[in-house]
Amino acid sequence: MATRTVTIASSVGLHARPAALFVEAASSSGLDVEIAKPGEDPVDATSILGVMALGARYGEEVVLTAEGDGADATLDSLVALLSRDLDAE
Repeated sequence: MATRTVTIASSVGLHARPAALFVEAASSSGLDVEIAKPGEDPVDATSILGVMALGARYGEEVVLTAEGDGADATLDSLVALLSRDLDAE
């Protein structure tokens, strides 16, 4: 299982547009991807409700995990996405 830790760069955290873009990217991977705050239970990264309920705010760290062929590349692309201020774009 591949794992990455990333700090949320979007000024509104993982809500609204940033959450939708993240869920779309995670879904398009075709892999089982999960996201969690450190020390908390992970949620399905392809579920908009799960991701928004996570309540990840600007500057907080989240842990991404994925299984399957291409998991490392998928997580690298998701880390790059979350490392940008998606609201400012």
